[in-house]
Amino acid sequence: MFTELTAYSDIGLFILRCAVGLIFMYHGVPKLQKPGTMASGAGMPASMIFLLGIVESFSGVVLIVGVWVQFAALVLALVMVGAMYKKIVTWHVPFFAHNTTGWEFDAMLLAASIAILLTGGGVVRFL
Repeated sequence: MFTELTAYSDIGLFILRCAVGLIFMYHGVPKLQKPGTMASGAGMPASMIFLLGIVESFSGVVLIVGVWVQFAALVLALVMVGAMYKKIVTWHVPFFAHNTTGWEFDAMLLAASIAILLTGGGVVRFL
């Protein structure tokens, strides 16, 4: 019944790329603006937070524009593995948490990044 919709899979992947790209840009920009503040909460050096901000922001833009999509998706998947490791091993955050952000959102971003990596993210490109 819905098999005809697979003709629009490139548009679906483009929508996924835009959503993931916007989320990473939204989370990357504050790391560029206030790395010291973000570092104190994360327990990491400000230089590392700033580098993560560059990676997240640039990769988010790259996903939306549609160049180096698979490379950006791989890099973002690795970022999410690191974020999940920090939450699970260092901070002992549960998968779901009502009083704080669990790592369920991180797992979703990891899965989306892997999906983009494995599919190429569709053929919709701006450059």
